[in-house]
Amino acid sequence: MRILYLGDVMGRAGRAAVAERLPTLRADWALDFIVVNGENATSGVGLSAAHARALLDAGADVITLGDHAFDQKDMLDYIAREPRILRPLNFAKEAPGHGARVYEAPGGQRVLVAQVLGQVFMKRPFDDPFSAVDAVLRKFPRGGQVQAALVDMHCEATSEKMAMGHFCDGRASVVVGSHTHVPTADAMVLPGGTAYLTDAGMCGDYNSVIGMETGEPMRRFITGMPKGRFTPATGPASLAGLFVETDDATGAATQAVAIRQGGRLPEAAP
Repeated sequence: MRILYLGDVMGRAGRAAVAERLPTLRADWALDFIVVNGENATSGVGLSAAHARALLDAGADVITLGDHAFDQKDMLDYIAREPRILRPLNFAKEAPGHGARVYEAPGGQRVLVAQVLGQVFMKRPFDDPFSAVDAVLRKFPRGGQVQAALVDMHCEATSEKMAMGHFCDGRASVVVGSHTHVPTADAMVLPGGTAYLTDAGMCGDYNSVIGMETGEPMRRFITGMPKGRFTPATGPASLAGLFVETDDATGAATQAVAIRQGGRLPEAAP
């Protein structure tokens, strides 16, 4: 399978870049399955139902969320009706929706997608992410119940993301980090055949502070005092993510390439 994961979509600029480029990428790269993190697609905080539909219409097969999963209140109802949107596995137990599902790719392959929140440096004490992921991977073994399995590890600490990658090695096809909006340079295939990237970065304007206009974040760092609200940057946006090729028989990754398209980042493609 040829799988594309795109990092956190950031505001209007990120949505526009996905809508403009994703359909062409699907055709040009012969993609079988696309996962997009929509965590910050609506004004930089959460995802609305309307913007979720726009990302799905652009070609996303699955949208993952994160710690801002329900900042847009209409997502509370919409996620219960739209199985292609996933909130984290270890979010509040009463939260609507699901943290993992098996999907059928257009080619007929079964793909497990799961998302989990880390614990280190996060604002809330979420449940243990490792036991949550372990239960799902045991239920849907790679190369058995599913032809591929992707885990979106949404957290701050690089060490926690790396630990999850090694924890899932040989069981997941892909472990990719999200949340920090800064793409890392460590795309690789681990010894057990799991594609890994510490953070996919964001789909947004990189002339910013992690996707926000620079003025207010700089003011807070310099003075220690807020003056206004954070506003998503609206300049030319880059798509950033991870391209993975897997073996259908075993679910093991055979290639992992960090990708960049458009905007201000140097272009990179599989």
